[in-house]
Amino acid sequence: MAITVGDFLVDRLYAWGVRRIFGYPGDGINGVFGALRRARGKIEFVQARHEEMAAFMASAHAKFTGELGVCIATSGPGASHLLTGLYDARMDHVPVLAIAGQQARASLGGHYQQELDLVSMFKDVAGAYIQQAVLPGQVRHLVDRAVRTALAERKVTALVLPNDLQELEYEPPGRKHGTVHSGIGYQPPRLLPFKEDLERAAEVLNAGKKVAILVGAGALSATDEVLAVADRLGAGVAKALLGKAVLPDDQPWVTGSIGLLGTKPSFEMMEACDTLLMIGSGFPYSEFLPKEGAARGVQIDIKADMLSLRYPMEVNLVGDSALTLRELLPLLEQKTDTRWRDDIAHWTERWWKTLEKRALEPGREGVNPQRAVWELSPRTPADAIVTSDSGSVANWYARDLKVQRGMMCSLSGGLASMGAAVPYAIAAKFAHPQRPVIALVGDGAMQMNNMAELITVAKYWEQWADPRWICMVLNNGDLNQVTWEQRVLNGDPKFSASQDIPSIPYHAFAEMIGLKGIYVDKDDMLGAAWDSALHADRPVVIEVKADPSVPPLPPHITMTQARAFGKALLQGDPDQGNVMIDTARQVLGSVLPGGHGG
Repeated sequence: MAITVGDFLVDRLYAWGVRRIFGYPGDGINGVFGALRRARGKIEFVQARHEEMAAFMASAHAKFTGELGVCIATSGPGASHLLTGLYDARMDHVPVLAIAGQQARASLGGHYQQELDLVSMFKDVAGAYIQQAVLPGQVRHLVDRAVRTALAERKVTALVLPNDLQELEYEPPGRKHGTVHSGIGYQPPRLLPFKEDLERAAEVLNAGKKVAILVGAGALSATDEVLAVADRLGAGVAKALLGKAVLPDDQPWVTGSIGLLGTKPSFEMMEACDTLLMIGSGFPYSEFLPKEGAARGVQIDIKADMLSLRYPMEVNLVGDSALTLRELLPLLEQKTDTRWRDDIAHWTERWWKTLEKRALEPGREGVNPQRAVWELSPRTPADAIVTSDSGSVANWYARDLKVQRGMMCSLSGGLASMGAAVPYAIAAKFAHPQRPVIALVGDGAMQMNNMAELITVAKYWEQWADPRWICMVLNNGDLNQVTWEQRVLNGDPKFSASQDIPSIPYHAFAEMIGLKGIYVDKDDMLGAAWDSALHADRPVVIEVKADPSVPPLPPHITMTQARAFGKALLQGDPDQGNVMIDTARQVLGSVLPGGHGG
């Protein structure tokens, strides 16, 4: 029986190991959806509420499995809706293939309905490989190259399929001049630096007396190796947000997150270190790394274009993080002086006490949002997967959530897009249906696009092996991160017209669509809310009526930032009052002589 181009595409993706596709249908891609139906479940199709969410799901699938993420959409607006999620994958270096429909070949160039120049549109986000098929015999090598390129280069690729082509009978490429005969299969190489380069790196690290390590997503598969190297060097370890799950937070020398959403001990360690070892991280903010020239540097990354990009490194090593650290370890001398690690442990212990004090401070205009995550930490199952959205909620995720070994965590890192937490959590649950999944979301992201994806949860949750899927929404009626950036970075009071958003009963919406809803409007209700959600027989939405006046303070307040905040207050902030005065005291206490801002 003859097969169509759509049938061949599905079979070829299956041969490449694809077992799940996220997307939304439309007439521009009907030929492929017909093939998915005929394939009788060989590849599972997950229907999102919006193509952007499908692309986020594909990105998250790649992050939580290491496999290729695949998303699919129709022509025109369906294809253009994919872009934000695809940029998330591109900026976080994960392999994703986008498949988009197109109008019939004879109509192209004729200003036809839903005809967009998709090759040009995808060129930036999927520049590693973007092609539009024109003949059945071409599809084989287009699929093979798109998949292999995405996997090998950890990039986004895209295929555009005109709708009439999808329905044609598939014909393999003929044995003649001008044809291409490709095959499937890819295994990552054993990527290691030369021995002499490892020796140079060891020389730098052995000479250091105060070694600081920064890990990112590229070290997620190197936990044991990072632990061994850190112990050998007597080093402290800070974590970029995408590397939050590299090491557990129960080690006294693990300082937690770094950067604007980071911790004070991470800042202090980078200020005082004499040597920096950076592993698999594209952390963007150079001002939180040692001052240029103050520390010697070694960097390990699988991508050469990420080396010496944030800090001028003395030795740059292109290689797989785990393999490279294993080869490096025997060359490193055991540090015997514990004073540096003792200092780091002291800073870290002091910081956890500061966070606890901040978290347990009662909210004035609602629940203290820090406590919402603080109460989750001791209750988080060791095999949990936690996702976070962008915004002020990411601060509490970054600082207050203690990661245990075995947990998985992620968020939109390089793109820092709003609206990723819920689709990430959905993809995580499909990839690991036996594990509990928790999404931390702000009300801005919830209203932007996450709320609709709760319907996706309602559609699919009964097929998951473990029903524990929890979304915690901080409802503060404010686009809170930007509000505080306006005050502290720009010296402007809150602009209510841009920042205020309507209060929606998220817990009631959850109940309406068959999920469980929990409403929290008092601080001491949080522990019981988490306990109830973690033992529920269905997915849960916890709505926390949060205090918008709790500041997501950076780990280090500069005098310029303090002055800007003071200027905002002098101009008359609409939320000004006792809460803002308390906040001003906390901000100014971080920079004034004798101040104790934590």
